[in-house]
Amino acid sequence: MAMREALKNMMRRKTRTMLTVFGITIGIFAFTVMGSMAEKISLLVSGGTDYYKDKVTVSQTDSFIVQPPMSTSKAKEIARVEGVSQVSGTVFTSLEEKFDEVSLGPPAAIVATEFNSIPYETFKITYNGRALKEGDNGKVTVGTDLVKKLDAKVGGSVEIRGKNYEVVGIMNKTLTTPDNEVFMTLHDAQQIYYDEQPEVIRAQTKPSDIVNGFTVYIKEGNDPNEVAKSINEQVKEAHAFGPKDFEEQIGKATGIFNAILFGVAIISLIVGGLSVINTMTMSISERTREIGIKKAMGAKTKNILAEYLTEAGLIGLLGGLIGWGLGALVITLVNGALEDSGNVIFLLSARISIFAIAFAVVLGIIAGFYPAFHAAKINIVKALRNE
Repeated sequence: MAMREALKNMMRRKTRTMLTVFGITIGIFAFTVMGSMAEKISLLVSGGTDYYKDKVTVSQTDSFIVQPPMSTSKAKEIARVEGVSQVSGTVFTSLEEKFDEVSLGPPAAIVATEFNSIPYETFKITYNGRALKEGDNGKVTVGTDLVKKLDAKVGGSVEIRGKNYEVVGIMNKTLTTPDNEVFMTLHDAQQIYYDEQPEVIRAQTKPSDIVNGFTVYIKEGNDPNEVAKSINEQVKEAHAFGPKDFEEQIGKATGIFNAILFGVAIISLIVGGLSVINTMTMSISERTREIGIKKAMGAKTKNILAEYLTEAGLIGLLGGLIGWGLGALVITLVNGALEDSGNVIFLLSARISIFAIAFAVVLGIIAGFYPAFHAAKINIVKALRNE
């Protein structure tokens, strides 16, 4: 009964109803798009947190982003620190020689590490094909987000920095940074990284002697954060990062960014909620006599309340479905357009979708509660006298 009356009332003022639905639509559209961007960023951070949870990384600077060259001999100093089980030299550099793309996530990268890390690594990646192994110079594995960009397939070849490499594996999706990375042997990555250096550095060293970081694996029973502190105290010209440092430096920054994204969406939703209040209030003002007649004929307060709350909920549901649909369409189009560059910036997850639509319904009901309560409490005599 309440549903039928609500639908009939919505159709009385089609234009007004659609404008109100549009207000909800804008809010849910903003929430879906912004929330999907925040979801992608959160998963990247979550993957990084999972990767760093049981190890320490060492670079020459106190930044995860800027990593100048370091001598491979530094590994021996790090290995002498108490609690260190294994030290692996790593190279991390941009996939493109000249990186000029705007990216809201980590840029496409070349990654390499020594194979002595394999027995200690707990962050596991599965492959279509296989992982790299010792002696695989001239071969690579490719992250899923870069397959289209590099036109990669197992058994084929890809061009990186002007040289062709055989693809031995495509990494299965991890929803974090490896999706946007190419893994190669340390030998190959060292040559690329060496070629990037100024002439003055190249004249003083050779490719096999430089890396730009170390991954430190910790002996069982030791706290990675304490080991990182010991490395900083005992090893000169080295900055060690434990799991806590990653969370503080990366997690807080992305937390602020996500708060801004959701803040914009929430403001849009508030505007949508106000439009529901306005529409429901005007609707009740126009139907005061009708409400009085219904109450005179025996309609109870709960019946009037249910009718108007149902109407508000339906407006929220309709606006939510349209807003989510438009958001999903935009996300699909943008991700498709950016797929060639490997810079997929949205992740429309099931929880974002369900929450967006459910929140639209709840928002409509909450926004419509006061007008509905006011309608349910209308005095019968005054209502019947209303023209």
